[in-house]
Amino acid sequence: MTVLMADVLDALREVIDPDLGVNVVDLGFVRDIDLDSSPVVLTMTLTSPACPLTGVMEDQMTAALAGMLTGYEVRWVFRPAWSPALISAEGRNQLAAIGFRL
Repeated sequence: MTVLMADVLDALREVIDPDLGVNVVDLGFVRDIDLDSSPVVLTMTLTSPACPLTGVMEDQMTAALAGMLTGYEVRWVFRPAWSPALISAEGRNQLAAIGFRL
């Protein structure tokens, strides 16, 4: 089965940042997906390296990607630093709906 980048991104939209209530794709947390490596490498970031919720999001990724990827590794990176400029238009709409202003 060939896994497409769009399929992985769609699955990762099920992974919700517990603090912000928006998915990791629209928040701009997904830096890269290397489908050619074995295992697949998901390069991710967060708003802060001190965020204690990486385990929660990794558990959500496991559930979201089950049956799609036979194996993957998450690499958390913090350079360059995450910024609100990485949030998609949809992510901005979701944040605005819950009262955040950017």
